[in-house]
Amino acid sequence: MKSSPGSPPRTRGRTGRSRAVPVAGAVLALAGLLAGCHAGGSGSGSGGAGASLTELTVAATPGVADAPLYLAESQGLFAKAGLRVRIDSETSATTELGQLAQGHADVATTDYADFFYAQSNDASLRIVADGYDAAPGVMEVLSLPGSGLTSPQQLVNRTVGTPEPQEFSYDPSVPYSLETMATQAVLLNDGVEPNQVKWRPMPAQNLVGALRSHKVDAILVTEPYVYQAEAQLGAGEVLDSLSGGTASLPLDGYFTTAAFAHKYSGALDTFRSVLEQAQAEAAAGKDVRAALASAARLSQQTADMVTLGVYPTTLNVNGIQQLDEQMCNFGMLASPVSVSGMIAG
Repeated sequence: MKSSPGSPPRTRGRTGRSRAVPVAGAVLALAGLLAGCHAGGSGSGSGGAGASLTELTVAATPGVADAPLYLAESQGLFAKAGLRVRIDSETSATTELGQLAQGHADVATTDYADFFYAQSNDASLRIVADGYDAAPGVMEVLSLPGSGLTSPQQLVNRTVGTPEPQEFSYDPSVPYSLETMATQAVLLNDGVEPNQVKWRPMPAQNLVGALRSHKVDAILVTEPYVYQAEAQLGAGEVLDSLSGGTASLPLDGYFTTAAFAHKYSGALDTFRSVLEQAQAEAAAGKDVRAALASAARLSQQTADMVTLGVYPTTLNVNGIQQLDEQMCNFGMLASPVSVSGMIAG
C-alpha cells in the first residue's frame, strides 16, 4: 500500500470536507537471516532475550500513515526515553521489508497486506505496534467531473487505475494490494463483481496524471493523491474504499523479525510506548501536519488539507486477524495465521 508521495506540486486550498493516508514485489525471504543479526543499533548488551539496546533503525516511507514516527523523532521523544531512533526513509513497502530482510533495519513500517504476504513466504516476522487505521475519505475511487461515473455500478467495464503492487504479483483475478482488496469488498457489497472492472496498476504518483489525460476512467488513490485529484482536477468520489465492512480496517503497522523481538524486547517495548504517545498526540492533531509536511516533502498547505485516518494507541488484534482472514477469503493468502502469536513482546 505504501509508496512515496515524493514532492507533489503545490495545490490551492479548497472548501468543504478536508481530506488523507498513504500510500501502496519481491518475495521477502527472511529464513536465512533470523540467526539474531542486528543492523542499526549500538546496544550495550549481546546476551539473550531482553538484552540491552539503546539504538534502533526504522525503515519507513514518509507519508500520512507514519507521520507520528517522524513527529516523535523531531520532538526528541525517543531520546527522552533513552532510545536513539534512526529513521531510514524508503520509497515502498518492498524496500522497507527488504531493509529488514537484509539486516539494515530493526523495524519496518508498512501495510498489513504486504506484511502478511511476506509472512506467508517464509518470513518470520512479528508485529510491534499498530500504525494507522481506516477512516472516511482516506482511500477512494475518483472520476473526472462530467464523466458520468458517480456510483460503483457505473464502474462495470471501465478502467480503474490503481497503485502498482509491492510484495504481490499482479493478477487481475485476485486483489494485489490492500487498496484493491478493500475496494473490491465495497464493490461486492454494492452488487458489482470485481472482474467486471478493468484494473490497471501503475506507480501511485502517476495516477492523477493518468486521470487528467483520460488514460483511465477512474483512479483508486490514497492521500495525498485524493486531495490532489480533487483540488487540481475537480475529481469526485465514485466510492469510498473504507466504508461498510472495511470502515475500521487496520491499514499499517510496525514490524520486526522474530529473532530481534526475542533478543531486544526491552528496546521494542520502549519504542512502542513512545510511538503510542506520539500517535495520541497525532490523533489530537498536535503538530502532526507539520511533521507530515517535513517528512513527506509536501507543501504545508497540502499537509493541512489531507484527511487523516486513525492513529491507534492500542493493538487491535481482532481487527488484524479479521484482515488476515479477509485476505484468505479473496485468495490473496493460502491460509490464515494466528495474529495473537505474532505479537512482539
